Amino acid sequence: MVEAIRARHPEAEFFGCAGPRMQAAGVRAIVDSRSLSVVGLVEVIAHIPRIWAEFRKLTRAIRRERPEIAVLTDSPDFHLRLAKKLYCAGVPVVYLIAPQAWAWREGRVKTMRVTIQRLLCIFPFEEAFFRNHGVPATYIGHPLARIARPSLTRAEFCAKFGLREEDRIVALLPGSRHGEVARHLPDLLAAVQLIRQRYPITPIMALPPAFFERSDAPTTKFRERIRGASIQLIEGFTWDVLAQAELALAKSGTVSAEAALLGVPMVTFYRVNALSWLLGRWLVRTPFLAAANLVAGRRIVPELIQHEMTPERIAQEGCRLLEDPELRRAMQAELAAVAGKLRTSQDPMEVAAEWAERVWAERVLAK
Repeated sequence: MVEAIRARHPEAEFFGCAGPRMQAAGVRAIVDSRSLSVVGLVEVIAHIPRIWAEFRKLTRAIRRERPEIAVLTDSPDFHLRLAKKLYCAGVPVVYLIAPQAWAWREGRVKTMRVTIQRLLCIFPFEEAFFRNHGVPATYIGHPLARIARPSLTRAEFCAKFGLREEDRIVALLPGSRHGEVARHLPDLLAAVQLIRQRYPITPIMALPPAFFERSDAPTTKFRERIRGASIQLIEGFTWDVLAQAELALAKSGTVSAEAALLGVPMVTFYRVNALSWLLGRWLVRTPFLAAANLVAGRRIVPELIQHEMTPERIAQEGCRLLEDPELRRAMQAELAAVAGKLRTSQDPMEVAAEWAERVWAERVLAK
């Protein structure tokens, strides 16, 4: 979105909360977004002082620099609080990637109605929900639908990573955050061993670029456990790993949407701290967590959540797909329908940039 806005307005300046890619796109980082990357109701408690300090740093920058418009992306616990500060400062807000108020904590729509000038939704069912609750919302399509594709052919991929083209590749996707990987890794490794007892597979664990570069990353522990299980580890080639995989064992989240867009049969899973689960389960109102099931409106891929996520269940569901080509083809057909719903005729980021322009112009006219 930054690049799309900059193409229209080369003189535009950007600052705020940004990770490496945002900074590379020209956003001056007041706060590094990686410092806010915590998941879970209980898990976040220990990080509250640091997150609060980052929040105050950002609000000071807003008062000092007086931006003409704010674009908030995801992270609703942080950004809806920031939206209140922006509203009080007279800064219009465009919110990209809707908070999942349709799934839990619906009361957040009250803040959204007051503080957000335009909510940009990436799932088709979200627009009607938020409009019905008085939030000005627009479905723009899923940004990944236009860009999630492999960069290598099968032959190039296998040559690059020392594989045979006839290998039955199983993609392992435990998450993008260190905490997620730590929670999911033991059961995922054990499931791979169970599957190997029945099928000669080539498991590849795909992790985001620079996953181990953070100073607090438990690099040695993760690497030793993955290598000890005879699993190849690849960073920064998730779409290529998925494109070449016969099956994906994937954390429920963005990566499951990527697998759906690439048509990869999958088993999804997720686990949080036990206390977070006990507290959160009473707040969740949706029957599904996986993106493919949410968009389809029914269960088309297995979801193994919390206590259901065991090595035995992961292996059982994975083996069903590996042994039945008809079942894989049927799931791929369902995933193709989901991918079709996530694609739109216009580039979602171009549409997002147009909305930012429109909201900014309305602010100018109102002065």
